[in-house]
Amino acid sequence: MNILGISAGFHDAAISVIDYHGDIIFAGHSERYSKIKNDPNLNLGLLREITHLNIQQVAYYEIPWLKQSRQLYSGQGIEWRKLTTKQILVNQIGKEFSQYPNSNISSFSHHKCHAAAGFQTSSFDRATVVVIDAIGEWDTISIWAAEYVNGVAKYTKLWNQKYPHSIGLFYSAMTERVGLQPNEEEYIMMGMAAYGAPAFTDLFKSKFLSNEWEIKFKENLHAGIEQKYLSYVGDMDVAASAQDLTEDLVLSVMRRAKDFNWSNNLVYMGGVALNCSINRRLGEYFENIWIMPNPGDAGSSLGAAALAYGGRINWTNAYLGHDIPGPYPVNDILDQLLSRQIVGVASGRAEFGPRALGNRSLLADPRGNEIKDRVNEIKRRQKFRPFAPVILEELANNYFDIPGNWNNSRYMQVVGQCRNPDLFPAIVHHDGTSRIQTVPKDGSGIRELLEKWFIVTGCPMLLNTSLNIKGEPMVNDRKDADRFEKLYKIKVFS
Repeated sequence: MNILGISAGFHDAAISVIDYHGDIIFAGHSERYSKIKNDPNLNLGLLREITHLNIQQVAYYEIPWLKQSRQLYSGQGIEWRKLTTKQILVNQIGKEFSQYPNSNISSFSHHKCHAAAGFQTSSFDRATVVVIDAIGEWDTISIWAAEYVNGVAKYTKLWNQKYPHSIGLFYSAMTERVGLQPNEEEYIMMGMAAYGAPAFTDLFKSKFLSNEWEIKFKENLHAGIEQKYLSYVGDMDVAASAQDLTEDLVLSVMRRAKDFNWSNNLVYMGGVALNCSINRRLGEYFENIWIMPNPGDAGSSLGAAALAYGGRINWTNAYLGHDIPGPYPVNDILDQLLSRQIVGVASGRAEFGPRALGNRSLLADPRGNEIKDRVNEIKRRQKFRPFAPVILEELANNYFDIPGNWNNSRYMQVVGQCRNPDLFPAIVHHDGTSRIQTVPKDGSGIRELLEKWFIVTGCPMLLNTSLNIKGEPMVNDRKDADRFEKLYKIKVFS
């Protein structure tokens, strides 16, 4: 039995397929096919990736009528074509929906799908699950007690906060305030924060919060805030203060979750879990931490499928999308790097999640003073934005202070202080931190490349950033790679 999980219709469409063994056969993002960032609609190119699979069950990541009730409450009105899961899927898939068993469709709550995508891909038998995002149907924060009972994942909701009281909506509102695009460029504001001073955290608390412990806001921030608010304050200081307050709020949720005394294992999901600066402090509250590498809405396609399946999902890595077949071009990349070139790689299966992990990456030597500016120029990004190091896992602690209770950082989910920032200027942010990707001895192509690079240079790491054209999602197939080569004059090996 193959189960198709779907996240679509509202934000960041994606699909996941699980077989009856609990193996993930495929997981991919619609945006990689349509070339529209955060595309809310399913793309036929994405669906054609699974036409050869016998889908016997469909699972959807939300309860549509419940979401519509919240939209009605918030003044957004009702979308009459989105009242049921079947309506949404017929509108999304069209004629191709007939190939799926429309009599065997399950719908699960938004936050429960986040929880399941995390817990059922973790190694834990029992865990405290925390979900923090902008908004699901009504929930904006939820804490769950998760465990396996006779092999089936069981979830008990311990606490929740509902719309409009939302950490995610606050962060998005502040993202818009500093001139960035909400629901897309929050990660850029996180980078901006290092350049500012959190001098307005207390002011933000008094302005926006009525109860910090309950996470209650004085006003609905769904529509943002006035752009003239604190117009005399620089954007970097606004970003730093917003980041600081968000950290306070997230950690208050973690303290509450810890106080339930359910488990010392933490599963953390929802879009806010992508804030790797905050994640460095999670180890203060929990001994073991798992964040599935796609914790936002797209990852909930896997969560929906996991709930329909019921048991543990066999998670091995995030390389679950479109396949560009062939051996990883280790020697070709190495030759370019040794010639001080910036080089692209599009090889193997695409990453499921927002971060490039070596299969759709732009790579460079992290040691040169000019490298960071060169890569930013190629990608046409703001110069303040940092790049990540990808490093041999067994050597990571020699170069970075990895935060407590993070045994590794295989999916760029946490920042740590670089021990020798002057030696690696291309991957160190303004505050001395780096968003680390550690690579274990897993036989992957990026692992082999790092090993050979280390032997030749004595440097165990490379600069790693996503391979994408400005304004578009990551490169998906060879055609995309050819476009990248033509536009940026950077060789992309497959």
